[in-house]
Amino acid sequence: MEDLLEQERVIVDSMELDRVNKVRKLLMMSVNKRIPLSKIYHCRSLFGIPEDFRDRVSKYPNYFRTVVEEGGKRMLELVNWDPLLAVSALEREFMVDEEKVKRAFRFPVKHGKDLGLEKEDERKLNLLNSLPLVSPYSDGSRLDLWTLEAEKYRVGVLHEFLSLTLEKRASIHHVVEFKEEFSLTKHTYQMLFKQPRTFYLAGTEMNWVVFLKDAYDQNGVLIEKDPQVVFNEKLYKYAEMKEMEQGSVDQWK
Repeated sequence: MEDLLEQERVIVDSMELDRVNKVRKLLMMSVNKRIPLSKIYHCRSLFGIPEDFRDRVSKYPNYFRTVVEEGGKRMLELVNWDPLLAVSALEREFMVDEEKVKRAFRFPVKHGKDLGLEKEDERKLNLLNSLPLVSPYSDGSRLDLWTLEAEKYRVGVLHEFLSLTLEKRASIHHVVEFKEEFSLTKHTYQMLFKQPRTFYLAGTEMNWVVFLKDAYDQNGVLIEKDPQVVFNEKLYKYAEMKEMEQGSVDQWK
């Protein structure tokens, strides 16, 4: 067990810059470029952020500062905007596989009657709505809440949010945690449900988990695993082994 704890310490230290950049990107996506420290702490395991991150942020004064709002709420605030980080996973993928990204989301053109279009022609028509994408690093708070652009923005924000998580998935509780910061609405479930090519929803409308489909293979296994995920799996196996050993001992008592 001591060996496992040491392995985790090594992973945490080696991945520190990666976790710092995750937090910077979360702040860059947020409305006021600040997020309550309590929210980041509550969701820390989702992103692989270490438990002592509040002490570690003081090492990066060029990236973060802690401010106290009225009422005593402690906020983590972005110090400098980095245009190199303001590129979403979708935008990076677009440079590699443009057609795949074009198929990622579907925002149908609304029309009053059947236009009699062939399937390919209808797809091209719908692309007029789907493209261009709206960057999750743009200021979504300025968009009219119920416009197409606003919905494209929110879908992009959630895609980027999930891409920053260790396992490319999050529960309703994690998503709702950042509702204000990311200009989300109470209709998030319905919005995600309309994009089955990209998101997989498990559970019910009141208690769901959303997955990035492309991050998993046909067997439901995460394709690219963060070192922390690999370690967690090893820890689970160790715990199961010890539980089985204890069960065997109990049988002989």
